[in-house]
Amino acid sequence: MLVLNEIKSQYEVTTVKGIYSVCIIAALTLFFSVKAEAYHPLITDDTGTQGKGKSQVEVQAEFTKDRSDSDGVVNKSKGSLFTAVYSYGLTENLDIIFGMPYQFNRSYEDGALTEKHSGISDISLEMKWRFYEKDGFSLALKPFVTLPTGDDDKGLGSGRSTYGSYLIVTQEFKSLDFHVNLGYIRNENKLDEKKNLWHASAAAGVEVIKDLKLVANIGIERNPDTEVLTNPAFVLGGIVYAVSETLDISAGLKKSLNSPETDTSVLVGLTWRF
Repeated sequence: MLVLNEIKSQYEVTTVKGIYSVCIIAALTLFFSVKAEAYHPLITDDTGTQGKGKSQVEVQAEFTKDRSDSDGVVNKSKGSLFTAVYSYGLTENLDIIFGMPYQFNRSYEDGALTEKHSGISDISLEMKWRFYEKDGFSLALKPFVTLPTGDDDKGLGSGRSTYGSYLIVTQEFKSLDFHVNLGYIRNENKLDEKKNLWHASAAAGVEVIKDLKLVANIGIERNPDTEVLTNPAFVLGGIVYAVSETLDISAGLKKSLNSPETDTSVLVGLTWRF
């Protein structure tokens, strides 16, 4: 999953022509439908995999707003992040995941537009390996690498390849599930940011009625800004609706718990398994 700044963009890439086409089609679908993820809208991942030979296409959108005051000057930023993700099950418990994010960023100072950038962000490749499971409890590792495809001069990427891994813990009950993520990110960059980052988050979901699940998420990450000691923290709530056995739609609202975190993010998504 990342790697983390004001507009979260941590996600996967494909260099295979056929998969690339699927991602482009999924991205276009975004503009005509509602969207989701493996467990979108949660930031915290679960240990679930696709199964050998099975695929999943996710289309996600995140719309962010942030505001800060400095010496009487009001600074505002607005952003949109669209991500197309393709997952494929190499084995029953091992997935390979490719994704491509596209950003729209706008910055304002006392109401006047100061910056306007858009483009592909850093694409990435991930693998998810569920290495233990028993009685609803499971563990997985999710290593990743990102490629510097985004323009770092425009704030669309880090300028260098980054890498890291997440430990994922899941406990499932009949209609309730819990997830915990602990991650390390080697944030190689040209932005004079901290290089050693960490992530900690927890999430839960409960099926309130058939096919409708309510989800909640809380998390904190090390701030990459070398001049800021406070680490951004968030809380999130959302819903996931299973339209069918192969199609989910989801939506969520993420709010900041402190000033370094982006004030508000609205997330929508669609997941198709086949």
